[in-house]
Amino acid sequence: MDVMTAIETRRSIRQFTSKDIEDEKLLKVLEAARLAPSSSNKQQWKFIVVKERSLIEKFVEAADGQMFVAVAPAIIVGCALEPESKMFCGQFRYPVDLSIAFSFMLLEAHELGLGMCWIGHFFEDRVKSILHIPEKVRVVAISPIGYPSEDPLQRPRKKLDEIICFDKYK
Repeated sequence: MDVMTAIETRRSIRQFTSKDIEDEKLLKVLEAARLAPSSSNKQQWKFIVVKERSLIEKFVEAADGQMFVAVAPAIIVGCALEPESKMFCGQFRYPVDLSIAFSFMLLEAHELGLGMCWIGHFFEDRVKSILHIPEKVRVVAISPIGYPSEDPLQRPRKKLDEIICFDKYK
């Protein structure tokens, strides 16, 4: 599958089969994150793979009652190790860096026949408590991962001319 096909066909998956993810495939998804670019190549991130069923079930409450997170065979948690660090332009590094890494993982998972759903609706303190994450570390995103048991339709997207302009802001 080429990159544009992956981008066009990838969907957020919220229903999963009970099939376990092969270690080889899971490691390929994580390798995609490892290879993602980061500001000044700092790679100030850590990815926690949660496979223990009792921990996964606790994520329902941490994700504000989103039941589908407990159906997946695993959850990937993206953490920022230096949340106070900024790029030269003044933007914090961690949301940009983790966004890129998660995007790479989403596309690699799709190419491997797996599904993910980026979740930003969660209680960070509860995720930290479940996984014993240090206070200074930020949890940026969580995503269940597994084999999809659904094939959602593409959600509407704005037209290209609605989101771009050339040479100056219009």
